[in-house]
Amino acid sequence: MSTPETQTHDIARLIISCPDQPGIVAAVSEVIAEVGGNIISLDQYSTGVEGGRFFQRTVFHLPGLAAAKPAVEQAVQTKLADRFSMDFSLTAADQPKRVAIFASKTDHCLLDLLWRHRRGEIPMDIAMVISNHADLAEDVRPFGIPYFHVPIVDGDKAAAEAKHLELLRGNVDMIVLARYMQIISEDFLDQVGAPVINIHHSFLPAFIGAGPYQKAKDRGVKLIGATAHYVTRDLDEGPIIEQDVIRVSHSDDVAQLTRFGADVERAVLSRAVKWHCEDRVIRNGSTTIVF
Repeated sequence: MSTPETQTHDIARLIISCPDQPGIVAAVSEVIAEVGGNIISLDQYSTGVEGGRFFQRTVFHLPGLAAAKPAVEQAVQTKLADRFSMDFSLTAADQPKRVAIFASKTDHCLLDLLWRHRRGEIPMDIAMVISNHADLAEDVRPFGIPYFHVPIVDGDKAAAEAKHLELLRGNVDMIVLARYMQIISEDFLDQVGAPVINIHHSFLPAFIGAGPYQKAKDRGVKLIGATAHYVTRDLDEGPIIEQDVIRVSHSDDVAQLTRFGADVERAVLSRAVKWHCEDRVIRNGSTTIVF
């Protein structure tokens, strides 16, 4: 179930951010027209009427995009980026992101992503699954995805992360933590060279630590939720991509809460990964703009 953007060759996505000022949209449209492109869709947002920061996602068709892409990037740099102090990226919609998924023993988020990938619902190529346990290897095997078991021996997380970096470096565009029950070190984040998305079993910050559904039951909550966010050096405080909730009642036991939580976790993580792969998420400090 691919999107219209990925069904057609020669579709480009131009993502920009810069200080807001008059003339940005017109200038972007002019450059795309000059290189022979035809705009299909355009989303924009400014953080303030005055002194804000401007964000735009422009999708356009350009025959022969693969050959023309370097020239288009040069035109954007010289005619837009230099003029507007602009950060930008230009991607081809039919080139899926290369993704590595980290998991531990819990399977629902991992298998949901593998299933959606097989159905073509998320424009990504899953390069590998990495786990600190071997439990899910047989579940992953039917999908034809390489599974790497990297145990943490005698508590040596640094050695495990060094192995992770060997596997990942140059091979992936993003990493998804699908209920990977290990804290990612600052050193790993500094070296990996790719964004990392995590799924958290609540609205943040709430019920942090082990046994979240028991804590939720003990507090008599009426809503449980999940949060997908980028991983930063500050634990569970990275920019939020997507959140959702499901209503529960006093009669639901911990097992039922856990099942409900798994449902909302799957949905939230899959949406966040899909949006990232479609270049819909732009980070802005501690927050995100999602087009």
